[in-house]
Amino acid sequence: MTVDSMSKVFIGSLDSGTTSSRFIIFDDGGRPYAVHQIEFEQQYPHAGWHEQSPYEIIKCANDCIDGAVKKFVAAGYNVSDIKAVGITNQRETTVVWDSETGQPLYNAIAWPDTRTSRLVHHFKNKHGAEELFRRCGLPLSTYPSALKLVWLLQNVHSVQEARKRGTLMFGTVDTWLVYNLTGGGKPGTDTKFVTDTTNASRTMFLNINSLKYDNFLLNFFDVSRGVKLPDIVYSADNEAYGKIASGILAGVSIASCLGDQSAALVGQRAFSVGMGKNTYGTGLFLLYNTGEEPVFSKNGLLTTVGYHFKGEKPIYALEGSIAVGGAAVKFLRDNLQMISSSDEVGQLAAKVPDAGGVVFVTAFSGLFAPYWIDDTQGTIYGITNYTTKEHIARATIEATCYQTRAVLEAMAKDSGYELKTLKVDGGMSNSDVCMQIQADIIGLDVVRPQYRETTALGAAIAAGFAVGVYASFEELKKVNTEGETTFTPSITEKKREKWYKLWQRAVSRCGGWLQDDDDEDDSEVEEEERIIEGVVEKQDEERIETVVTKQEEERIEDVVEHQVVLG
Repeated sequence: MTVDSMSKVFIGSLDSGTTSSRFIIFDDGGRPYAVHQIEFEQQYPHAGWHEQSPYEIIKCANDCIDGAVKKFVAAGYNVSDIKAVGITNQRETTVVWDSETGQPLYNAIAWPDTRTSRLVHHFKNKHGAEELFRRCGLPLSTYPSALKLVWLLQNVHSVQEARKRGTLMFGTVDTWLVYNLTGGGKPGTDTKFVTDTTNASRTMFLNINSLKYDNFLLNFFDVSRGVKLPDIVYSADNEAYGKIASGILAGVSIASCLGDQSAALVGQRAFSVGMGKNTYGTGLFLLYNTGEEPVFSKNGLLTTVGYHFKGEKPIYALEGSIAVGGAAVKFLRDNLQMISSSDEVGQLAAKVPDAGGVVFVTAFSGLFAPYWIDDTQGTIYGITNYTTKEHIARATIEATCYQTRAVLEAMAKDSGYELKTLKVDGGMSNSDVCMQIQADIIGLDVVRPQYRETTALGAAIAAGFAVGVYASFEELKKVNTEGETTFTPSITEKKREKWYKLWQRAVSRCGGWLQDDDDEDDSEVEEEERIIEGVVEKQDEERIETVVTKQEEERIEDVVEHQVVLG
């Protein structure tokens, strides 16, 4: 079947992001027919900590599915027209739960969380640390899942007890979603406990060459015993992920799963070596297709799995992960209340020709690629009596654009190939001002598709491959190509380099803000231990209360169902 077919074939896509979830129903030409999106709560129990409720993640997903399908049906289509569902998700975010109860043992620790900064220093000094990057393609940092799991094992009593019982389950958000959508471990369900290669490659447990769990890595982080790890499967596979167990799409196959940035790579149709994309979400993520063999960066980039469809060879990518993108705009809106909506940041920035000498290093979670500076926090340089909120708004946008340039330069060094154009998608790409600034700073054309939710589209494309809607990459050439916008550089090379040198100067000065472990006195260590103890105790109380409430709800549901049967 081709994308030009007039038959109505539809694929659902569940996009479980960092701050919201959405369910989008696409036709086989990549056109959206129904969408439902819900934001969910972000929890910050202590400076540098970022958590989410696992219950809310799955509830939000189910509510989005329900809302979008109802809109789809109201438009005159049938549920049976939806042939499969694909999933894409925020990566690295870590969930632990009990295999006997199916209940989470702690909040999900989100990918930007930096509570593990001390563990980073500890493990960097551990024998064998120099071997990690060659095996998993990731540097030791607060970013991947491994140290989040280590922290939970060291600090949360319920996690420690589950490990002793042999009931401790670990997963990233994809695993948690599939586990619950396919039955949540309830008797009589074919519950799946799986992860795909793109998500597994973000944990530091996967050998990037063999695409299997690596005993050296598991032993290095001491997670080789008492922790149940999900089976690693293909990104697109019509059998591995099972079927949705209940609800409006009960019986529909889950046919694909990709970490969000890999999904965007697929959604941008970057199927050839040398093609890349930049996604402007909560963070920024620039992926570059390197083909069937992993390329190990010497310039601060990550080696990751681009995608791996059943029956095909794995495709690898170099990635530049930037921790803060849209999160900085959200910071201006929610924390500083400088703007009332996110789109206002571009309007403010457009009122000034430049940032007036202001540089905002948005290192809320340290600096990721290509710098990997852990001992810093957000820093603003160059404020004078001349500075206005317009300058700060522009400096906020420029921070994402400067970091994108740094990643592009690193990719050119590692690959020996310079991109001719930059494909973009995600929230901040909606702003013409932002994309024009990006083109000016990198000196390249920036190409934006008309439909920018390419992460969700990528998951739908992968599911389409798995169920035979698409037979080859050739069929995708016309998907989402209408209405592209190209932004061309509009400033001189001299001005571009002047601005970039100012950014580089700011980055060179921002490190060392946070103290090293050796510099902390006992009172600071004790204070952190008290914080951990207090937060964990509160989590345990809330978890017990939630479990009791959930069990009571299930008991009531059983009674009601029994009454209906008797009636």
